[in-house]
Amino acid sequence: MTYDAIIIGGGPSGLSAAIYASRARLKTLLVEKNGCGGQMTVTDLLENYPGFNDGINGFDLAVKLETQARDFGTEIMYDEVTSIENGAVKKVITVNGACETKTIIVAAGTSVKKMNIPGEEKFIGRGVSFCAICDAPFYKGKDVAVIGGGDSAIQEAIYLSNFAKNVIVVHRRDTLRATKILQEKMASRANISVIYDSIPKEIFGNDSIEKIGITNTKTNEDKDLQVDGIFVFIGLIPNTLFLSNLTLDKNGYVITDENMNTSIPGIFACGDIRKKQLRQVVTAASDGAQAAVSAQHYIEN
Repeated sequence: MTYDAIIIGGGPSGLSAAIYASRARLKTLLVEKNGCGGQMTVTDLLENYPGFNDGINGFDLAVKLETQARDFGTEIMYDEVTSIENGAVKKVITVNGACETKTIIVAAGTSVKKMNIPGEEKFIGRGVSFCAICDAPFYKGKDVAVIGGGDSAIQEAIYLSNFAKNVIVVHRRDTLRATKILQEKMASRANISVIYDSIPKEIFGNDSIEKIGITNTKTNEDKDLQVDGIFVFIGLIPNTLFLSNLTLDKNGYVITDENMNTSIPGIFACGDIRKKQLRQVVTAASDGAQAAVSAQHYIEN
């Protein structure tokens, strides 16, 4: 069987592409490694996605998008893509086999960046977390540190403040990068504090985390924070290891034009995996729609 379009990744960009491709009556397969929704599913409240005045839970939005894609005829297969092959008929190679297709839409998204400091690997899943909505209840009445200063870090710090006794945000710069509205919300939470110009150096503990050592980037002064948990939100890494045949930028993101065309005709990329300025659910959805339309035009021409 040869598909018209195979979409790699089931986040908002991939699901949006699936909806548009299936509505265009393209035979569409979406391949997802884990579960549909991507990082959106661990977002407690999406306040800036159009159409939801009171915001919407990320997992709930993911369910709606997946249901919509399936209703239009998208097939969804849970497997891990290991490579893609270009040719008159393109191939998507997975752990469990291979599928043929006329076009490929890469929407594999990103993974969270780790701190890469001593003690981190030891405590991942036992005190070091990359998801507040997943693990916040474990820290009710305890002290936690949040590493980062962007939107994700501050959103998660606000969410954690509903559970933790104290939330300490550690940021490497002297100002936060998060949007002003998030900074204002954070400032209204009495149990959130910020330590600026500081980076994590090492995590200490035996069976559980006891403290994290941080260093001031301006004074080189070392300091220990007594915390029970550490939540890390310091950036993203594009999931492009399987895309050796596409042109990437210096940070590993796929280079596309505004129509989501990559360096290989018939292969498109959309969402967080592509080089662009704004990585939000709304822009991911927009990218996915454009990628599907471009795939349709490619097949027609």
